[in-house]
Amino acid sequence: MFTKALSVLTCGIIVSASLIQQGLAQMTSSNMASNYPSKPITLVVPNPPGGFVDASARILSDSLAKVTKQSVVVDNRGGGSGNVAYSYVARAAADGYTLLNSYSAYHTGNPSLAANLPWAQKDFAPVALITIATNVIAVHPSVPANNLMEFIKYLKSNPGKLSYASQGSGSLSHLGTELFKQQTGTSMVHIPYRGSGPALQDVLSGQVQVFITTPPSVMGQIQQGKLKALAVAGKSRHPLLPNVPTTAEAGLKGFELEAWIGIFAPAATPADVVAKLSAQIKSALELPETKTRADAAGVELRYASPEQLAALVKLETALWAKTIKAGGITAE
Repeated sequence: MFTKALSVLTCGIIVSASLIQQGLAQMTSSNMASNYPSKPITLVVPNPPGGFVDASARILSDSLAKVTKQSVVVDNRGGGSGNVAYSYVARAAADGYTLLNSYSAYHTGNPSLAANLPWAQKDFAPVALITIATNVIAVHPSVPANNLMEFIKYLKSNPGKLSYASQGSGSLSHLGTELFKQQTGTSMVHIPYRGSGPALQDVLSGQVQVFITTPPSVMGQIQQGKLKALAVAGKSRHPLLPNVPTTAEAGLKGFELEAWIGIFAPAATPADVVAKLSAQIKSALELPETKTRADAAGVELRYASPEQLAALVKLETALWAKTIKAGGITAE
């Protein structure tokens, strides 16, 4: 009888201790959120300075600093198709002060490109979608096509004759062009580069003829007539390219390609902190000066909640897994 009573008492003590620990954890999380942020925030970018990914981080950093009253430092950690930055943030303290400025193609494409990634999607907690950029199909003036249908017809008549540039294996310009090839039944040779800058130089020289990329990378060259824009791969025309039709308007329905940037925190970051940070980011994106800077960079602001961002990740991960398998694409 005594043994049974002792057992019940011990069990009660263990349960009580567990409840106390849970309560303390909740109190700590709540206290952390109420004081957040109390020091500078670091926004880790998986690309070198310049281009859509970096521009999105810098557009957000200044505005978020105004909202939070704390400095927001942009830390460029390029390399390894994003894996250097992703690994760094995955292992950072889960306190909301080290965040990942995540590029859609890396986040949703890399898991199907490499079998032994040093990170996994489960290592991150989605915080907020911040920007998107509709891709534009740009070609060198030497390509004998003045619209999208003529271009597709030329590709079908000359399989493998043209080459296309990408910002690197696994980038959206790579995966998106492969998706374009699969949907149109065409063939082009992939030439990967280390970023938009070197890719653009070879496209401008005509050494490579095709570049499907975000408008900030090629906007000036299109406006100067150095490149031909055949279509933008979005639901609507780009405000800075009003005379360029959408892919649907140009005769290719179903091909839409948007790069996006989302903010993620290490997976164990308290939910209260994530929720507060997401709300702060939303407020930062709503500042008038944020839109002014985004418009100038050819980037569209688009906030989405943690739940909506998680759903987007799931949807695109499935799309790129299918595209990568169908194209036999591997990491280089």
